[in-house]
Amino acid sequence: MARLNANAEADAMRGPTAREASRLRVAVPSVPARVAAELRLQIADGALPPATQLKEEALSEELGVSRNTVREAFAELVSERLLVRQPNRGVFVASLGAKDIHDVYTVRRAIEVSAVRGGGSPESIARVRAAVEEGKSAAAAGDTERLGTANQHFHGALVALAGSERLNTIMSQVLAEMRLFFHKASVDGGFYQVWLPDNEQICKALEAGDAELAAERLTDYLARSEEHTAKVHALGPEAAE
Repeated sequence: MARLNANAEADAMRGPTAREASRLRVAVPSVPARVAAELRLQIADGALPPATQLKEEALSEELGVSRNTVREAFAELVSERLLVRQPNRGVFVASLGAKDIHDVYTVRRAIEVSAVRGGGSPESIARVRAAVEEGKSAAAAGDTERLGTANQHFHGALVALAGSERLNTIMSQVLAEMRLFFHKASVDGGFYQVWLPDNEQICKALEAGDAELAAERLTDYLARSEEHTAKVHALGPEAAE
């Protein structure tokens, strides 16, 4: 996990000078928010699997921030259901259950499909292609962990087509939640590889300028993915709703 700037907290406490304040009106994320973002990314990338215990003192030393800062970051992620506090035990990465599946997929359909339907710039579509190729490379190497991360990058790149920082922020939480319940689905190592042909077809449609076809393929993809994930968690499609 990357160490945060050791002077970040001091900088945040000093705040901007009068001259800077008159020139800048861009909100700078607080240090606790940056710590939360780092932990959220670690969860989304699979580096912090479900049930992992997180300790304030260790993270404080590793990131170069105060324990109070880590505590505030924990509180933010607990509110997002990515972490849980267990009385007399501490803070752990959450293990999401079947009841969360349909809700997360509802959000994914709302933001991923609409972002794809809007198309995107050549640069943003190139990032989708890069994620597809990353997945192929990981599959060829038999690297299941990297394959899962590539799949996360693919879906993040789809939302990034919209060019909205707000949507990207929402998707960062969704990606982290996805990784939590995909952890159970991907135990056999073949879960993510199944979706590589779908990723390729969606990307090809975007590259051909057919955003509507890409959106249709993604809609079908998400329906099958939800059904599969629900079955892994011992639920039928109706129960997931």
